[in-house]
Amino acid sequence: MQSVISQDHREKIEYIVIDGVSTDSTVTILNDNKKHIDQLLIEADKGIYDAMNKGLNLAQGEYVLFLNAGDYLNESNLISEIESQQDIDIFYSDTLLINPQGEKLGLRSQLTTRSLPKTLNKNSFRQGLVISHQSFIPKKSISTAYIANNLSADIDWIINCVSRSNKAFRLSAPISCFLIGGVSDQRKIRSLLDRFKVMVTHFGYIQTLFIHIGFVTRFLRKKPTYR
Repeated sequence: MQSVISQDHREKIEYIVIDGVSTDSTVTILNDNKKHIDQLLIEADKGIYDAMNKGLNLAQGEYVLFLNAGDYLNESNLISEIESQQDIDIFYSDTLLINPQGEKLGLRSQLTTRSLPKTLNKNSFRQGLVISHQSFIPKKSISTAYIANNLSADIDWIINCVSRSNKAFRLSAPISCFLIGGVSDQRKIRSLLDRFKVMVTHFGYIQTLFIHIGFVTRFLRKKPTYR
């Protein structure tokens, strides 16, 4: 876990770490760094989104941000930028993609078919997951639970948050660095099927079918999607 947040702003962030009883050295590392963690929960879970629901339930702050293993914050002025705005329900921005060697590959919006919207509403997601959840910061009060058994539950969660919000603000710098090659990439077919189910609940079957025809067309003509 890395952080670029200054010590002056450290007290304004609640660090919550959820671990599903890792079998590598993760638990030892977490226990050795307990003094830097506000809430640490190590117990078996039913997957990534079950763990993220546990974190959401534990969170006591006004806003929430989810980072997965291998992801980290990129924006050092994040807290100052958030504090400079008023009456914002959602902060969002672009994401830097990194490989397993830690090398920054570039912005997600430039390396994939997902353009980052200048304004945000439910229809923005007709193009798919245009914002990584690692760079999406909603108020906890508008956050709903994740679908625990769906690999595209983050799309559903973000759309639900956007649908419940009144005002979103796009930050200038990328909020996070995202490690490619996660569960969704490893289980691509299951992830795509789950995404279709999610999109149907928000846009209906016919519209979702046409949307996915567009996904395939863009994929063949342009760049990898990374979801």
